[in-house]
Amino acid sequence: MNTSVIEAIERQKTTNLYDASKSIPDDEIRELVRLATFSPTAFHLQNWRFIAVRSPEAKARLRAVAADQPKVTEAAVTFIMVGELAVADVMADRLAGSVAAGFMPVEMVPGWEAAAKSLYFEKPQTQRDEAIRSATFGASGLIHAAQAMGLGTTPMIGFDPVGVSREFSLSDNEVPALLVAVGYPTEANWPQKPRRPISNVLAFA
Repeated sequence: MNTSVIEAIERQKTTNLYDASKSIPDDEIRELVRLATFSPTAFHLQNWRFIAVRSPEAKARLRAVAADQPKVTEAAVTFIMVGELAVADVMADRLAGSVAAGFMPVEMVPGWEAAAKSLYFEKPQTQRDEAIRSATFGASGLIHAAQAMGLGTTPMIGFDPVGVSREFSLSDNEVPALLVAVGYPTEANWPQKPRRPISNVLAFA
């Protein structure tokens, strides 16, 4: 049992107040995203993008379509977690690395493509659901990576998706699923809020 991982999970809390004077270098932002991409996706689609909003001008544009939340501009960077609508057409490209590594036979790829097509083809709601799921998995990985680097995070759903798509030039096959602010928390933040009892949320079947 990896106790350090468990301890990190137990310490997780949402940050509401950031030290706006502190920034995060681009190399650390890249490392956060690299770690987040170890999160799982269906069929290994990796159908996500991470838009790191870090310049004052871009933060102002995002805040204007994110309910004017101060966290957007006070955090060092706010990520727009973008999910791509799930389609089978990209399967060969997304699995190419596994084939090149030698553990996935190339003959297996068409079967995965067929399975994905049966699940997603002409099913816009399922495609969108998968986009949201993938982006959320990526956000969770990003949150844990940030915590490991001594940073605070805030997942946010208070934004205008049409406005975000317009301001940051998202394509028609992309969905802004959530925002994740990342930065240095101030000492004025609340402690971790208590969780509901396990007996209220766990059922055995």
